[in-house]
Amino acid sequence: MNSCRSCGGKGLATFLDFGNQPLANSLLESPEQAEGFFPLEMVFCHQCFMVQLRHTADPGELFSHYVWVTGTSSTAKNQAYRFRDAALERLEGSTLKSYVLEIASNDGTYLRPFKEKGFNVFGVDPAANIVKIANVDGISTQCGFFSETLAQQIVEKKGRPDLVIARNVLAHVAHPHDFVKGIAHLVGETSMAAIEFHYGAKILDGLQYDSIYHEHLCYITTQTIINLLALNGLTVVDIDEGPISGGALIVYVRKEGTKPNAEVARYLEREKVGRVNDFETWCRFGKDVMRHRDALLGLLDEELKAGRRVVGYGASARSSTMLNFCGIASDRLPVIADQNPLKHNKFTAGTHIPIMPPKEVINGKPDTILILSWNFLNEIKRDLVEKFGFTGRIIVPLPSAPVIESIK
Repeated sequence: MNSCRSCGGKGLATFLDFGNQPLANSLLESPEQAEGFFPLEMVFCHQCFMVQLRHTADPGELFSHYVWVTGTSSTAKNQAYRFRDAALERLEGSTLKSYVLEIASNDGTYLRPFKEKGFNVFGVDPAANIVKIANVDGISTQCGFFSETLAQQIVEKKGRPDLVIARNVLAHVAHPHDFVKGIAHLVGETSMAAIEFHYGAKILDGLQYDSIYHEHLCYITTQTIINLLALNGLTVVDIDEGPISGGALIVYVRKEGTKPNAEVARYLEREKVGRVNDFETWCRFGKDVMRHRDALLGLLDEELKAGRRVVGYGASARSSTMLNFCGIASDRLPVIADQNPLKHNKFTAGTHIPIMPPKEVINGKPDTILILSWNFLNEIKRDLVEKFGFTGRIIVPLPSAPVIESIK
């Protein structure tokens, strides 16, 4: 990209380059399988402050067959109910007369709570394998990439929804204006959209560089989402936070002309004070990433030198960047446990580490577990103790500096 995805500005400046990396979710059937490597370079737009990737991978290759299933996480399932109640409170849900639409709805985990409360629901998702799961489970879902054209087709067939949900998807979109124009077409005078994204300020504060991979094209802040939406006739009127991704923002959006509440001003002020949208801040982030790699490898190698058997937990997409950037392969980490059956008996992209069910991995009696899906740390720690009876040490790589904890 030679111009900003959001504002079209030409002032893109590189501040962090991970080199060529594999596609994070392109798990392998065997270590010998051929795989592609693509540039992973972060740039900053000096015109609108949007942090983004310089290069764009093929969306069809990234999303048409997907291995992340939302319902495998109890944290996500519990959050889905909290999200429903928060959204309905803002929308005065008792007056809903149409339906709830979710873009990139995955297996329908976030639509199910609305359906259980009696609302009509409809999902759109590009992954055919996940869409099949959702439809079998009773969540009506259409397979396709969301766009302004698809939004127009949906309105023609079903009318405008009362609520549009777009969770952890806007950052994945190569052409955000087409996507946001689609949301603008769906949102009527009395309806609302809820857009969730991994918050750029949290990425900075927690040094969450593992969230940087080819699927995540933009790294969004309050200021940059307001800039993007305003160009398409939409206004952020309220803000909430979510626990997913290591710290998410949920912005509630209405047609232009609606006055934002005080919460929006508070977030903008915090970003100004913290210099979240400054190029120099992101440059420091890039230097800190290099130091973190050295610290994590130091901890891991100390465990290995002490004769401890170390395994991983959570073959998440975000772990791919950390494993490849730090050079952690099967010689350091012989296996990774993951709850998702779609990943079992496959190998991580680039680093070729086998992925197995948690019970099988823990039965091998590891001494130390590297928590790769650290953003679900509490859920994983609970499962290790209650489901698998693990006692030993865990390495928590993020947020911020890597640490070792004991589980008894």
